[in-house]
Amino acid sequence: MVAERLHVANTARGISRLALAVALGVIVGGCDERRGSAGSYRAYQPIPSDALALMREKGTDAHQPILIRTFKKEAELEIWKLRADGEYVHFKTYPMCRWSGQLGPKRKEGDRQVPEGFYTITQGQLNPNSAYYLSFNVGYPNAYDKAHGYTGGAIMVHGDCSSAGCFSMTDEQIAEIYAVAREAFGGGQRAIQMQSLPFRMNAENLAKHRFDPNIRFWKQLKEGSDQFEVSKRETKVAVCAQRYVFGATPTDGAARLDAAAECPVMSEDGELKTAVVSKQKHDEMQVADLVAKGVKAVKMVYADGGQHPVFTDKVTMLSRPEALAMAPKEILINEKGKPIPAVVQIASARVEPIKPGKTALPAAAAVANALTQPATTLPLAQTTVSKAQPLAPSGPVGTATAFAPTPASPTAVEKPFYKRWIGGLTGGGEKPVETAAPAPVDAPAVTSSPRAPVPPRREAQSPSVKPQALLAPVSPPKLGLGAEPVAPAEFRAYAPVSR
Repeated sequence: MVAERLHVANTARGISRLALAVALGVIVGGCDERRGSAGSYRAYQPIPSDALALMREKGTDAHQPILIRTFKKEAELEIWKLRADGEYVHFKTYPMCRWSGQLGPKRKEGDRQVPEGFYTITQGQLNPNSAYYLSFNVGYPNAYDKAHGYTGGAIMVHGDCSSAGCFSMTDEQIAEIYAVAREAFGGGQRAIQMQSLPFRMNAENLAKHRFDPNIRFWKQLKEGSDQFEVSKRETKVAVCAQRYVFGATPTDGAARLDAAAECPVMSEDGELKTAVVSKQKHDEMQVADLVAKGVKAVKMVYADGGQHPVFTDKVTMLSRPEALAMAPKEILINEKGKPIPAVVQIASARVEPIKPGKTALPAAAAVANALTQPATTLPLAQTTVSKAQPLAPSGPVGTATAFAPTPASPTAVEKPFYKRWIGGLTGGGEKPVETAAPAPVDAPAVTSSPRAPVPPRREAQSPSVKPQALLAPVSPPKLGLGAEPVAPAEFRAYAPVSR
């Protein structure tokens, strides 16, 4: 009962502060700077009772500080609440109704990009009069963005499920999020940290996006994310030399950081640093394992952003529904971040990896196998080749096009990809092993069956050309999920970035 009275009293104080802010004209506008009616009652709604009950269950209350984390790919916004022991505990995850753009940072005005980075939200950035129900400014551009010349502004978390570069929620969601932030400020919090990330920084996501052009930037963000996940305390953020610096402060207390200048000598918490490095090494081993198992490098391409799956067919008023109707595409890319040719992607997408101990099917036998299947079950993508080149036929052979892989060289010196991936951690790895390619295997004769179509008779037209010409023995190909991309020598998905 006492706690509820305190909550009401603090709510009243928060209302007074917001009214004063409106009177002074310090509240900023929404994404397009539209404004709603002054003194909107929406800003004064109390935190729902079930949310207050959840806070008590988590060992915190309405007036404790909060921290916000967002994940674009998963379309989720998290709120974390501070406990009495000084650590943050996960309070609630809100599915995001709409975000726009692509994965990657915001760089210029009008690019419809949701920004990525570490931002600061103060009480003056709350907007109770937003035309998007309610909103608050995330603080873009920050020192990092300005140091890189990025332009734009008025990036908000708001309602209305409409985004042109903002984090858009439903009206019911933003009412609760706004109330939680308002009460945290009422309890004395001076600034809320917002960690805006492209996706959850787990091994699967980093393995898939390891060659994305934004990977170096994302590695910086992961370093700050790792510090929070290890310590459960607000990440200490600084910017110098045009990069983020996490968990460190200038050794000279009087030194001032300049985002565009070189970093001064910095001091770090040794225990925290050790824990973060340990996590990074563990994560990198997981990435290496996934790559060794055949996880391909991809780039996500959106028509224009996305939304959480829970909103599919449930929200009628939202921005650009035609863009959401087109699901994001995963484009296979190489180590330079360039798309892999479509024909190779098709072949790679459908094949199954060859398990250790099993002999790969020779190319000739694979083609023979394909040609003896009924025409209705012979899609091109099902030919089990890893990297294919068109083989020009000597005459018409039906509607299917045969593909033959590039013959393997007589000898090959190959270092397992997973050892190339983690070699930097151990300072080397096993020596390359010279192996010889297996001898060619004769193709089995093509025989007809009740299910197989009768091959076209070509002897009458060209006696010198026989169907078996397409089935000449060749060296067995290296089958599987396609040729593994070679990681750049300096690439370490989770290695600490040198300062």
